[in-house]
Amino acid sequence: MIRTVRRNRRPLRVAALGAAALLALSACSSSAGSSSKKPGSSASASSAGKLSGTVTVFAAASLKESFTTLGEEFEKEHPGTKVAFSFGGSDSLAASITGGAPADVFASASPKTMKIVTAAGDASGPPATFVRNRLEIATLPGNPDKISSLKDLTRPGLKAVLCDKEVPCGTAAQKALNAGGLELTPASYEQDVKAALTKVQLKEADAAVVYKTDVRAAGDKVEGVEFPESADAINDYPIVRLKDARNAEAAKAFIALVRSAEGQRVLTEAGFLKP
Repeated sequence: MIRTVRRNRRPLRVAALGAAALLALSACSSSAGSSSKKPGSSASASSAGKLSGTVTVFAAASLKESFTTLGEEFEKEHPGTKVAFSFGGSDSLAASITGGAPADVFASASPKTMKIVTAAGDASGPPATFVRNRLEIATLPGNPDKISSLKDLTRPGLKAVLCDKEVPCGTAAQKALNAGGLELTPASYEQDVKAALTKVQLKEADAAVVYKTDVRAAGDKVEGVEFPESADAINDYPIVRLKDARNAEAAKAFIALVRSAEGQRVLTEAGFLKP
């Protein structure tokens, strides 16, 4: 009887020891699991906030106001970053990029000028259209010359200015004139849309064919006149990260912001059309 009891006790002790060992192993493994999760969590947190340095953006002049706003938002979202802009005529910016100017992002006012960069192999991938833009006639406040149509710009004695033919807004203006069967010899051709608008603001011109977004950005300094031919000259705006971007990750993040719901809200409020 005693022997039987002793034989039964040993297996019980062994089972108890085994259970204790299993519990200890389970505790160790759960502790290791939780400790392994912590580094993973901090790593993902650091990757979410790892952007730093300057991202250089070359952008069409018509994007100045909206991109400046988005640049400020980007810097707030990513402390330690800075967005440096170079605004101008898309053709000049494209030429600078293919000539070796350091930039991370290029946003053009037309696929034609973007093609200059992609054809040279300077884009990291295919560009994406993020907005569209439509032309409008900018006149002096109060529209003293009573301009109501594109044809009115051809009146003798009226000083109208256009963007240079190589600039997207100049190409679009010519498309609109062709659509209306009109010929216009402007008082001058300007290097970009902002320069054309400035001519009106300084009263050096009676009118200018610019983008609707530029008329809106100028506020009460000019007055806008819509014209139906503009429907035949709507420009797509493509954006791309450049192949030799010095801050590739920040460039990706800036493009993502431009294409996000928040970016689209800022752009549509500025008068741009959705792609």
